[in-house]
Amino acid sequence: MVKPIPKVGSRRNGRSSARKSARRIPKGVIHVQASFNNTIITVTDVRGRVISWSSAGTCGFKGTRRGTPFAAQTAAENAIRAVVDRGMQRAKVMIKGPGIGRDAALRAIRRSGILLSFVRDVTPMPHNGCRPPKKRRV
Repeated sequence: MVKPIPKVGSRRNGRSSARKSARRIPKGVIHVQASFNNTIITVTDVRGRVISWSSAGTCGFKGTRRGTPFAAQTAAENAIRAVVDRGMQRAKVMIKGPGIGRDAALRAIRRSGILLSFVRDVTPMPHNGCRPPKKRRV
């Protein structure tokens, strides 16, 4: 006979928020997605569950200022401040995208005091995949 497995941290038992804040995370992964218009920083644990995230838009930057290096630096500091309080000491960094906020975000992560085990560029590169649109005739 199969016993049902109780869901830990489900919404029904009402304990999820109390357990999430108390959980200590010594290691994690910092994902930096830098586009030309915005920079999004997501901090996860090693299993991929999101712990903290921030973007240049949520930090109060609007319009073209979201794509600046200073906005990316501010977003990285905001995302990392929450996980340092939870005890994160080591992290891997995955950087994706062509934006100009890549380097500024990485500099802010290095300054935060978290030891980085590696920094990897995971920008998707096509192996000549989709056919480009036809040339414009003006």
